[in-house]
Formats: sequence, C-alpha cells, structure tokens
Amino acid sequence: MHRHSERSGSVLQHVSHNIRQLRIDSGFSQSALSERSGVSRRMLVAIEAGEKNVSLATLDLIATALAVPFSRLVQAPDQRDLSRINELAWAGQSPGSRALLLGASQATREVELWEWRLEPGERYFSEADAEGWSEQIYVAEGCLTLVIEDIERRVLAGEFYVFASNCRYSYWNADPSVVRFVRNVVI
Repeated sequence: MHRHSERSGSVLQHVSHNIRQLRIDSGFSQSALSERSGVSRRMLVAIEAGEKNVSLATLDLIATALAVPFSRLVQAPDQRDLSRINELAWAGQSPGSRALLLGASQATREVELWEWRLEPGERYFSEADAEGWSEQIYVAEGCLTLVIEDIERRVLAGEFYVFASNCRYSYWNADPSVVRFVRNVVI
C-alpha cells in the first residue's frame, strides 16, 4: 500500500485503526500478534501508528493471525455495508496504476472483488497464496499479460482466465495502452 494519493492515506488510517481494534478485541498484545503473524513488533507498532506503508502480503499475515478476512483490515471502520470496500489497496510507480478492493462477500469461502488498472509497462508481482486459493481475471480494456510460474498468457479485453494462485504470479501491462481488469480472489 502506498501513500500516492489522499485516498491511500485514508486506507492507511483504516488499516491502522482496524488492526489496533481487532488486536485489542482479540485480547492480543502487540508482541502476541507479532508472534502469531510473523510480522515484527516494530512493524506492527508503526502500522498501528499509521506511520508505515504495508504490503498486501503483510496484511494477509496479520488478517490470518487475527482470524478475519483481508477486507476487514482495509475497509472504513464506520462502513455499514460490509460487502462494499471501495478502497485503494495498491498504487504503482505510474500515477494511474492502482488496485481498488471493491468488495467482498462471505460464502463457504470468502471471495474478494477487485478493480485493477495498469499503465503501460507497469507490473505487479505476487508471492504464492495458500493452497486452495484461486483467482478469476476478467479484462475490460486492453491486454493483460498474466505470468504464472514464468509462463506468459495474454488475456485480451472481453476474455477471462481462472487459475490456482498457490504459485508465484504477476500482472503485467506489456502493451502501449492502459489495461483494466476485474480480479476475484477466492480464499
């Protein structure tokens, strides 16, 4: 998560507030949450103070340790409709590259709905997700190059691709125009 806009600043405030409140509600000290999540106590202190940019992978570790869905960490604390998140969760180096977590819904498993936009040349790298996780990608505009375990797949506007995400993968805009896509993460 980056501080590239006013909106990302607000999501950092949400993350800070939510982690602190969920930690307290769970009866964990910062040290206990650090031990459960594998995130250093120093990092947790900085996150709770709103002073530290935090990666999506780190938020996943904290959410797992708190036994809550990732979406619970980034949504506005006063949000009444828990299925609508609509928060900036990632911003790239180019001003227009971003990932908005649009919403999440509870099912037998949680599903997250994301809207992504990548400027030309922008790339997002992800570590492997847990066993059983999967992603559903639908490209609305442009062409997305999806790289899964070093194998490139080009997904054109109007096409979709579904894959098990328990491996390293990346999203890459290798073309000269913007790519916009929707991403569903099945946890």
